[in-house]
Amino acid sequence: QVRLVESGGGLVQPGGSLRLSCAASGFTFSAYAMSWYRQAPGKERELVADITGAGSSINYGDAVKGRFTIARDNPKKTVYLQMNSLQPDDTAVYYCRARWVGTIYWGQGTQVTVSS
Repeated sequence: QVRLVESGGGLVQPGGSLRLSCAASGFTFSAYAMSWYRQAPGKERELVADITGAGSSINYGDAVKGRFTIARDNPKKTVYLQMNSLQPDDTAVYYCRARWVGTIYWGQGTQVTVSS
């Protein structure tokens, strides 16, 4: 059974930091590219960051470049998103996604709220 379980979301003040985790099971984690997406109320889901299976290539959405860092630990089957200098516009549900060729899995999402 495939599972992607996000954790680490919550309420944080502007300028603060959070670290999201996505624990995977049920598939060959190291073969899959992993991504973080987010969706704010009334907006389309957007790419935050992605990383290839071996971690050799990383891409970031323009809105988070220089503030967020994606990383993965293949033995632990976990992908992380370190989020620094958070702003109210970063408020969204953050989703983990696994992709290999045409196969895609999504997590259930974790809420991140940036507010004073």
